[in-house]
Amino acid sequence: MVDLRELAEERPSDKEKLAEFGVGDNVRLMLWITEGAARGQETRRLQPFEGTVIKIKKGLAANFTVRRVQRGFGVERTIPLASPRLESLSVTRRGKVRRAKLTYLRGRTGRAARVKEANRI
Repeated sequence: MVDLRELAEERPSDKEKLAEFGVGDNVRLMLWITEGAARGQETRRLQPFEGTVIKIKKGLAANFTVRRVQRGFGVERTIPLASPRLESLSVTRRGKVRRAKLTYLRGRTGRAARVKEANRI
């Protein structure tokens, strides 16, 4: 019987490794967006999404959630780490947090929703 975990670990990754990031970091994602599905004409473009990482799930189905406030509304995107739509990830600011998940930021606005900047490299 073949173990799926071994197959997943042995499979070579065709993309380069993403930058090291953690919960509380501000990241800038470049995501592929497909537009114009009407009449069979699809166009793809890169769209940036910048926000704070509020949670990370590890394991075979690893993903992370990025949150930002846009026009007064909170917008969250959950992105799988192995997603073909994820082109690049860069850390713009390191955050200093003491929790594994920052879901409490959903109920806060303004200055209360800030994350302190870490002085790590």
